[in-house]
Amino acid sequence: MPTYEYMCADCGPFTEMRPMAESDLGLECPHCGDEAPRAYLTAPNFSGMSTELRVAHATNERSRHAPVSSASKGHGSGCSCCSGKGLSRKTLRRKDGAKSFPTSRPWMISH
Repeated sequence: MPTYEYMCADCGPFTEMRPMAESDLGLECPHCGDEAPRAYLTAPNFSGMSTELRVAHATNERSRHAPVSSASKGHGSGCSCCSGKGLSRKTLRRKDGAKSFPTSRPWMISH
């Protein structure tokens, strides 16, 4: 979360970390409790951050509003891990009559 500056009329400036969605809203002064508007006293410091930290902040802010599901990670419509397509559900039978399910989970018991 970015740090924003606020200016209280009685107590002076103070800073607070808040989500970007609440960046334009005022904040209660921690000393006197009066409403303090946001002030622009120094330049933002996102540009001075390392790439890794900037990407982490962006990911955190993005995931707060729109979580990424496994279906939206770029797998195609025919992906066998997500859609079930492409999996063969054939039952193989051995000469002795035993059944085998090559695409099923080996720990599952069939009937």
